[in-house]
Amino acid sequence: MGLIAFLKTQFIVHLLIGFVFVVSGLIINFVQLCTLILWPINKQFYRRINCRLAYSLWSQLVMLLEWWSGTECTLFSDQATVDKFGKEHVIIILNHNFEIDFLCGWTMTERFGVLGSSKVLAKRELLYVPLIGWTWYFLEIVFCKRKWEEDRDTVIKGLKCLSDYPEYMWFLLYCEGTRFTETKHRISMEVAESKGLPKLKYHLLPRTKGFTTAVQCLRGTVSAVYDVTLNFRGNKNPSLLGILYGKKYEADMCVRRFPLEDIPVDEKEAANWLHKLYQEKDALQEMYNQEGIFPGQQFKPPRRPWTLLNFLFWATVLLSPLFTFGFGIFASGSPLLILAFLGFVGAASFGVRRLIGVTEIEKGSSYGNQEFKKKE
Repeated sequence: MGLIAFLKTQFIVHLLIGFVFVVSGLIINFVQLCTLILWPINKQFYRRINCRLAYSLWSQLVMLLEWWSGTECTLFSDQATVDKFGKEHVIIILNHNFEIDFLCGWTMTERFGVLGSSKVLAKRELLYVPLIGWTWYFLEIVFCKRKWEEDRDTVIKGLKCLSDYPEYMWFLLYCEGTRFTETKHRISMEVAESKGLPKLKYHLLPRTKGFTTAVQCLRGTVSAVYDVTLNFRGNKNPSLLGILYGKKYEADMCVRRFPLEDIPVDEKEAANWLHKLYQEKDALQEMYNQEGIFPGQQFKPPRRPWTLLNFLFWATVLLSPLFTFGFGIFASGSPLLILAFLGFVGAASFGVRRLIGVTEIEKGSSYGNQEFKKKE
């Protein structure tokens, strides 16, 4: 094992990476809070600043995927579709099967210059998660309780506010509503059977309200819907902890572009269009499992240096004083100060682990487990 590979497995290194992410994130959140005074003066200037502040935080996670673990992401699409990446507002539909599916999506947004302006329809619980939810709040992310009767007005208002967004944005929708598990899949297929819908093998039944509302509210702003089907070679099931330990994965993403004018305006017809799309996504996953490849031309967009340079900047700014402070604590010989410092390190370790836990499938929400009792 080489020195770099050895360092990637060491807890103290993971703790230092987590320290940089957490402290830089708190600094970024504070700066974002200060930018609120710009909103009534120049809303678009506020948005452009916050796109770049968010990039400075999210790109640290992308750095872990691209530079730390060396994970490769291959696109399966066509040249005409790839030529439009980063040059139009779009809605992204991504399957929700893996702990790092969002990170694979982020690495593509980074390579096409829209990471800072990427959006998502997120569960409201994330709003209260430090760094993640706080940064999203300043980015005008649309949060929902996943109870349509309560969410409808909030979601419509949030989406319409994005109609004049100055940066090209990719708006991510997890139409399944929650991550795939065998229990949720079984219950979801019971719902499909009760509604007379075709059963899916690799996906949960898509929830159509969020999709049809997003399409309706963003018509005139969004140019297309990108359907993205993600899988990992070797039947791997990667995790954020695996990325932190430097494990390399190979992600394949099949991307299909559907012009928004091809999607029905009528809500019921648009919902039927989405169900058909998920049947096609299921067929794509079946093909991948059998042949190990998606259809289409292969593209490997080159990684850019900015994620690495951004992390090195924050590491230089934050770790130098930390090392100086820690050396001074131990040099003092004071048991009280040393214990206090070790307590701080322990608290930081716990905080980093909790943030990682947000992505873990086994700690995901129970949303979807009672869907057979509740009709959409």
